[in-house]
Amino acid sequence: MSVRLGGALLAGLVLLAAPAALALPKYRTEAARFLGHDKDDPLWQLSGKVMSCVACHTQPQGGKGWNAFGQSLQAGFRAQPTANFRTVLRSVLAKNADADADGYPDALEFFARTLPGDPKSKPAKPLRDLQAEFEKAGGLPEDRAKK
Repeated sequence: MSVRLGGALLAGLVLLAAPAALALPKYRTEAARFLGHDKDDPLWQLSGKVMSCVACHTQPQGGKGWNAFGQSLQAGFRAQPTANFRTVLRSVLAKNADADADGYPDALEFFARTLPGDPKSKPAKPLRDLQAEFEKAGGLPEDRAKK
């Protein structure tokens, strides 16, 4: 009986600790909020779908190894060493660059919820249509706030 109780308590502790272990790291959380990706899912902080590590990293778990978009962010931090993450992210996206050279600017890829550092991940919509939707939505988030 006590073995079952101990097993149940251990399982309960693991389940209670899971949200903390699965929660988005600081930069992913900030990017998700900045891009408005936190609006569609009440459990967005626990979802790898909202802002996956491979948005910037080469590995699904993050860590060392940066894809083309992650390298753009690193360059942004070198150019603005005292700036916060949101400022650097916005300045990188405002350049209208296409880090992965798939034909879609990085800001549009985030808008379409595809990966700006992976050339195999690109929006299903034609560039012109997606650009029109992006502009209709107000462009970059801080541009939207000004309107």
